Amino acid sequence: MEDRPHQLLIDTDPGVDDALALMLAYAHPAARVVALTTTAGNVGLDCTTRNALKLLEVIGADTPVYPGAIEPIERKEEYAAYVHGMDGFGDTGYLPPARRPESEHAALAMIRLTRERPGELTFVMLGPLTNLALAVTLDPTLPKRVRRLVVMGGSVLGRGNLPRLPVEFNFGFDPEAALIVLSHWQRLELVDWQATLDHGLPFREMESWLERDDPRARFYAAISRKCRSWMRRTRSTEHWHVADALAMAATLAPEAVLERKLRHVQVELDGSASRGMSIVDWDGRGAGAPNADIVRRYDLDAFAGLIRLALGSPERRVA
Repeated sequence: MEDRPHQLLIDTDPGVDDALALMLAYAHPAARVVALTTTAGNVGLDCTTRNALKLLEVIGADTPVYPGAIEPIERKEEYAAYVHGMDGFGDTGYLPPARRPESEHAALAMIRLTRERPGELTFVMLGPLTNLALAVTLDPTLPKRVRRLVVMGGSVLGRGNLPRLPVEFNFGFDPEAALIVLSHWQRLELVDWQATLDHGLPFREMESWLERDDPRARFYAAISRKCRSWMRRTRSTEHWHVADALAMAATLAPEAVLERKLRHVQVELDGSASRGMSIVDWDGRGAGAPNADIVRRYDLDAFAGLIRLALGSPERRVA
């Protein structure tokens, strides 16, 4: 664990799994969230921004929220409302947040904040990479001012979660943005969909934590109900897969990463079945230098403990 606090800029498209990752960031004693930037992804930008503001209201935080991209750079893609609900938060019909977002665009906020805090901010990217791609295109020196870049995206073994079978949602929603970011960063940390599948938590445990008498647990139980039902029905699994929370865990507790692989990663832009696919040079046969520190294994007990922390639950895991 690093001695100084993690100062985070979190780019997000809430989204049920984004919500849990954000709750973890705000619950962790070694984290300070400097800004949230929002993008279209799981649902449209109006909803993702409203959801971010509502979550901040629930947990009692006043972090500035900067709305960003309303659509991908090149081609429009389908949202994931069938998983997260039409509003992204399970169609719970919550009261609108009282606070409004900032007027500055997310990409411009990224540039400004890194100029004000050079070398201090860790960027945690939980949604499509459109905002960061726009920012680095406007200011190619941006990567030099970012302390760490952690990305949830891609599927390094070709097992995705879109109809384009080898493609993960965040990279598939805006492949051009993913390629721009990978091309501009000498090294980033990647938590992909395969790692998510390999680090599921039993529903029985998760749902016992959601029964805790805590506003965070109650809120998350409500907004995740539809998603949990969809996952059980369509995937026939008894494990809850929360990609963005795993990425946040790797950000805040990197000492619990048990295995990493440093490899060159690029993104396929063409192909009806492969647009957005992660191309990983596992054997070092290509010309590209390694640019992604890929998280392959994470301590499951540590991950479970961080999820309990996010939900306000100190209890031990269910045996």
